[in-house]
Amino acid sequence: MSRYNANGISRADIALSQWTEQRPDLDARVMTIFGRLIESSESVHKLHLMPLYKEFDLQRGEFDVLATLRRSGPPYALAPGELQQSMMISSGGLTNRVDRLVKASLVERHRSAEDRRGVIVKLTQAGLEKIDEMLTIHVSRQSKMLSDLTSDDCMQLDQLLSKLVNSIDRSLSRAE
Repeated sequence: MSRYNANGISRADIALSQWTEQRPDLDARVMTIFGRLIESSESVHKLHLMPLYKEFDLQRGEFDVLATLRRSGPPYALAPGELQQSMMISSGGLTNRVDRLVKASLVERHRSAEDRRGVIVKLTQAGLEKIDEMLTIHVSRQSKMLSDLTSDDCMQLDQLLSKLVNSIDRSLSRAE
């Protein structure tokens, strides 16, 4: 489904015009901003991420584990608590993901050298090769999605999104 009508006007702009007419007392521009964010996120997920995960026979969470281990640097190994904190998920969710990756021979569990009771999750050579191949494709596709933006546009967008995330976090913490 296209985001634009026959006249090239976006659905978000049409909705904004309608809200402005129907509820002039509201500043509906905020709805347009969040609508565009949601729409872009859904498009990236549907058109880029889901096909990438499927192509490599992984789920999103498994990709996240492999990517987190890879970006940690050699020896590409972390304790489950470090993985969990970096990924912001529950221990149960992490255990299930690691179990599937162990079964696929993409990660291994090892006893910690510092604490024999502790466990370390480590990328296997196959896991390293898979995540590196995926990352090359992932970054290339993301770059193509941003190809209509200048370098300055990308920097400004990144800064604005960072401010937005911080603003949302602050408003949520004030509400608690």
